Amino acid sequence: MIHYQSTRGSKYIKTSAQAIIQGIAEDKGLYVPNEIPGLPFAIEDMIGKSYQEIAFRIIRAFFEDYTDEEMEACVRGAYDSKFEEEEIVPIVKGGDAYFLELYHGKTAAFKDMALSILPYLLTTAMKKEKEDKKICILTATSGDTGKAALEGFADVPGTEIIVFYPNKGVSQVQERQMVTQEGENTHVFAINGNFDDAQTGVKKIFNDSSFAEKLAEIDCKLSSANSINIGRLVPQVAYYVYGYIKLVERGVIENGDKVNIVVPTGNFGNILAAYYAGQMGIPVKKFICASNENKVLTDFINTGTYNTNREFFLTNSPSMDILISSNLERLLYHLSGQDGEEIKGLMESLEKNKKYTVSPKINYALDRFYGGYADVKRTNETIGHMYNKYGYLMDTHTAVAYRVYEDYVAYTGDKTPTLIASTASAYKFADSVTESIGLEKGESGFESVKNLYEKTKVRVPAGLKDLENKEIRHTGVLDIEEMPDAVYDCLK
Repeated sequence: MIHYQSTRGSKYIKTSAQAIIQGIAEDKGLYVPNEIPGLPFAIEDMIGKSYQEIAFRIIRAFFEDYTDEEMEACVRGAYDSKFEEEEIVPIVKGGDAYFLELYHGKTAAFKDMALSILPYLLTTAMKKEKEDKKICILTATSGDTGKAALEGFADVPGTEIIVFYPNKGVSQVQERQMVTQEGENTHVFAINGNFDDAQTGVKKIFNDSSFAEKLAEIDCKLSSANSINIGRLVPQVAYYVYGYIKLVERGVIENGDKVNIVVPTGNFGNILAAYYAGQMGIPVKKFICASNENKVLTDFINTGTYNTNREFFLTNSPSMDILISSNLERLLYHLSGQDGEEIKGLMESLEKNKKYTVSPKINYALDRFYGGYADVKRTNETIGHMYNKYGYLMDTHTAVAYRVYEDYVAYTGDKTPTLIASTASAYKFADSVTESIGLEKGESGFESVKNLYEKTKVRVPAGLKDLENKEIRHTGVLDIEEMPDAVYDCLK
């Protein structure tokens, strides 16, 4: 059976249920499977199958301690009519690539794909492990994870969810989605700092043993909805496998042909899920990692040195405004040959010196990745070009991905059929998108939503309609050092 171990060498081994409950390992590492399972089916046998059928088989392959009945209930509960497209993940041709549209869930972002199922996986795990403590889901967000996690865990029995987001570091629509969240167990705070500050604050709370003891006294324990939780990461693998199967089904490629996969990423989780799909057996030629001006990943892929000693930019693709890419640690662990001591050393160097350089072995293995970036100007130009030439409307993050894809093709001449992860509805970043396609920016993000609809007639996601009229329920603004007290006050 596949089991889960820490990227930093802890001797403790977990089942998937135990790893999902705990969230982060006791030595501060992230849980990874001791082996990546092979595809549990032949591609040709999945032609014509639904997203739910494919997701069940993929997720179950990683989480073997869940029974078929348990996993079927999780998948059935997650991928239902809350998604506005019956096929869950449409694949749309735009320009010279195929867009894997991951944003048709309740919060109009790709995080719904995993955070719709994580509450089911977690509550099932709690029953399996006879866990009677209240679980507090503690999450930092750069914009989309927070709302998707809040939506998934709102009023789920036995849980509380606390979300921290960077004050003035998300779009107006993203912020309003979070601060209007209903649910007696939901708590949202703005943090005076950027996403890295919020994420570092959350990790410090997770790694504070005295704080854990304090929570135990009130029968609470912490878990996470960030992609540091393996229960958040694994469901994302399913949509890359699904995308490949559908390209075969349509006749775009033959079974066995390679594809390229392009992912706009800041925390590296979404592209790591693509890598896992490749390790399972999906034929991938190149994993193309697209960054905005916070191009720490681009520089790392091109040099082998990860260096956060740099200027931090606030851009119009805020979910990628990140300098510390947590999930990269998992990739490095796999590429190192599962050398926990080596990874522990790299992470200690990052914490102490804000940088590290990987071994020649890891650097050589990074050859399967291509790193590129697009600044705000080029991002906006891409949105306008794609809409005006092809009638395809995309958000800022997806535009970063397409621009980096164009750069890759120009640089390499590689015309391999390509899947691009389209990660959010254009309406979530309506201010930038309206200007990019030649409209005047509205006086607010909500007015820009209306203007964008009037111009394009692209459906506004249900979760974004009349957002400006919803009651604001969460108004807290904290300094970083106030985070632990805020967590305890929410739970006591």
